[in-house]
Amino acid sequence: MKVKSLYISAQQKSAGTLFISIGMMEILKRNLHRVAFFRPIIKSKGIVDGDIDFILRRYNLEMEYKQCYGFDIEHVENMIANNKTNELINQLILKFKKLENDYDFVLIEGIRHSFLTSTINFDLNIKIAQNFASPIVNIISAQEKTVQDIYADIQIKNENATFQGCTHFATFVNRLDEKKYNALSKKLDTYPYTTYLLKEIAELDLLTIGDIVDSLDTKEVALKEEDKARVIRAVKVAALTLNNFLDHIEEDDLVIVPADRSDIILGLFGALYSKNYPNISGIIFPFGMHAHPNIKKLMDGLNSFSIPILSIKEDTYRTARLVSKVNARLRINSERKIALALGLFNSSVNIESIEKKIDTAVNTVMTPMMFEYKIFEMARKNKKRIVLPEGSDERVLRAAEIILRRDVADIILLGESTKLTEHYLRLGLDLSKATIIDNESSDLKDTFIDAFYEMRKDKGLTYQAAADAMINVNYFATMMVQLGFADGMVSGAVGSTSETIRPALQVIKTQADTSVVSSVFFMCLDTKVLVYGDCAVNQDPDAQTLAQIAISSAKTASAFGIEPKVAMLSYSTGESGSGIDVDKVRTATKIVKEKSPDLLIEGPIQYDAAINKEVAKKKLPNSKIAGNASVFIFPDLNTGNNTYKAVQRSSNAIAIGPILQGLNKPVNDLSRGCLVSDIVNTVAITAIQAGQSE
Repeated sequence: MKVKSLYISAQQKSAGTLFISIGMMEILKRNLHRVAFFRPIIKSKGIVDGDIDFILRRYNLEMEYKQCYGFDIEHVENMIANNKTNELINQLILKFKKLENDYDFVLIEGIRHSFLTSTINFDLNIKIAQNFASPIVNIISAQEKTVQDIYADIQIKNENATFQGCTHFATFVNRLDEKKYNALSKKLDTYPYTTYLLKEIAELDLLTIGDIVDSLDTKEVALKEEDKARVIRAVKVAALTLNNFLDHIEEDDLVIVPADRSDIILGLFGALYSKNYPNISGIIFPFGMHAHPNIKKLMDGLNSFSIPILSIKEDTYRTARLVSKVNARLRINSERKIALALGLFNSSVNIESIEKKIDTAVNTVMTPMMFEYKIFEMARKNKKRIVLPEGSDERVLRAAEIILRRDVADIILLGESTKLTEHYLRLGLDLSKATIIDNESSDLKDTFIDAFYEMRKDKGLTYQAAADAMINVNYFATMMVQLGFADGMVSGAVGSTSETIRPALQVIKTQADTSVVSSVFFMCLDTKVLVYGDCAVNQDPDAQTLAQIAISSAKTASAFGIEPKVAMLSYSTGESGSGIDVDKVRTATKIVKEKSPDLLIEGPIQYDAAINKEVAKKKLPNSKIAGNASVFIFPDLNTGNNTYKAVQRSSNAIAIGPILQGLNKPVNDLSRGCLVSDIVNTVAITAIQAGQSE
């Protein structure tokens, strides 16, 4: 029988329960539409449970908070004290069964270690899992244990669960150092139970600025939302003179300093811009103070100023004490930590094996989240090198870090190494795994100039013009792709579409079976993903070009797991209309049928008939495409661009693109208004295209 629920159980403190829940939820949401999250016991009804809140918000679960838990500790202890344990279990079963009936899958997070008392013991976890008929996922922390102790822990917990009638699904051993990891791997070589080993990553235990903001009563003096993800490696109280204090600051320090110590504050600003001093994570002003107006004026005028500054009403000593008691945890705004955690999970766990054990039978629903997970997994399986020419843009740098942390692709950034490194360090980012190339001083420059000159000399290109072109980051990056130094390129966050496409047309050129470069958007609606083309490149394609766009778009859809059912859009359906515009679509449809006879295509067809089954029954009752179209081809750029934006804004759809198609090697364009998430998605898609073009 396939699994429809899982019970995550951790007997030890700080074992990483939320971390494993996130990893499992990623797998579930990649394959299933309606997933529920349930905690049998929470601390208190009056306190929002952090894990429930995180899962609900991150994964947009179709649940209310009160559906996500059974009872609080007080209720459970009263029930057990009054010999009503069986009644308690029955009440929990009723709540769970309701979720099991209403949802495709239920992920259960068992009783937290901190909830265990003389009344509530760990056996209650086992009993609940047993009565839910939910296979158990055991989590074991390797901290402060020998390899033999960890191995004994694994055996005891797995055998105890099975002895009491529970099914063992998997065991996760978390927080292993390199030595323990290697020794335990050998020891578990022939162990019959599924066991996954996860290495310790120190950064996951570090505080962030967001932890401070969420845990303490602070006021924001200077704080950007993205700076909440900055890690804190140590806390320093500035009680020395500036000269002496500068000797003690270290990378990622959080500095507590009174706001009237202008000397210290100015010194910290200077350190931010100095190559000779590390970058601190942030500043806290105690006593509820704010910086002097002149200091604030100076701060506002600094270029790309990015030191988070908070104020707290407590004195210096109490502030330091309060900060020391804040717990590091995965928070909804900790995207960098989440990316790091997911990268670790995905590289340590056999995702396919877990998916096979879980009921992920054919599902016609495709949510935006499912599609995003799908493209991430496809990219991860065949990692490619993606060059990002606009390395100086903050959004590009933040996206690059997420890609690297999630292990989706290898990243190459173009820019002057020292400046770029200083830039990302000032932003509190870790891009040490990225390759940085300065196109103006690179050893590759002469090779690229020679190659570009040979490609274009018959077109009148001079050697000097070729040399001048390689100063342009887009031309340099395009040559990297063409000559195999990178597998794909993503640009356009700063420059225009033509600045991205022109070098690609000159260097990479179009595929043999098409003379047209076109684009598609993946339109992620609530329960399905549609393909729109062309909404970004070709202004007024003729019938031949329109046919090429349709064939290319169908190939793109298929490459990303979307069955192509092509609707050639027009203002009329079937034979009901005539005129130059509708005749163009009719001719294009005929060309597609001749060139790709196996492709499911209908045209001309109106949008409502293409997407709505009821309308389709009236207008084209015998069509296999009408009402079920997945690929929508617009007759011109004006129609396509306006339609995708209208759908995006009116239905809150996620539009991923434009994705270029028709080139020999993948190059993709960004909007100058793109978000970090847009860049991340486009890089993942480019990596997939690179794997498919081999």
